[in-house]
Amino acid sequence: MELLLIRHGLPVRRELREGIADPELSVAGHQQAKFLAEYLSSEAINALYSSPQRRALQTAEPVAADKGLPVTVVDDVAEWDRNASFYIPTEELKAANDPRWQAMVRGEWTADDDTMEGFRTRVVDALEAIIAEHKGERIAVFSHGGVVNAYLSHVLGLPISKGFFYPNYTSIHRVMASQRGHRALMTLNETTHLRGTGLPIGLLQS
Repeated sequence: MELLLIRHGLPVRRELREGIADPELSVAGHQQAKFLAEYLSSEAINALYSSPQRRALQTAEPVAADKGLPVTVVDDVAEWDRNASFYIPTEELKAANDPRWQAMVRGEWTADDDTMEGFRTRVVDALEAIIAEHKGERIAVFSHGGVVNAYLSHVLGLPISKGFFYPNYTSIHRVMASQRGHRALMTLNETTHLRGTGLPIGLLQS
């Protein structure tokens, strides 16, 4: 079977005094999701899954509309900082040399409700359970940069890390998965659908 692990589009910036930020997509993020749906329109996809967070669900919506498929919410593919009271796009943190950017560069773990090891375990378990349900099919899971890093580092046999690479907005990461347990990374950071659109792509590309 083929797993398409897809990062959400660009969200709005949100900082709260208390509570959970859970931002929605920005105008650019909705446009990214539209181009993603157009790009995937020629591919047969059997099922769609998403993190419960709004930026992932909204990224899935145009694909779901095009395919005529429901989106199944999976709580365990939510981001590592899902309960944070702020969300600031990484590009803005870097441009301002924000202390939170410096902490990310150092690989510091700041989630209150999980450890790095616990986070990767829940992500891997959730995605493997989805894979087991879809023998011989192609499915898409809409999620987050940390989730992409957690699962792909597992597939590649890399040490646990907060991030070994930067997934671009609406990037597709394809994994072939056999019923015998073999996993092969086929594409990484696939963003052909954003080329030439003038939309932001990510930290290292625009």
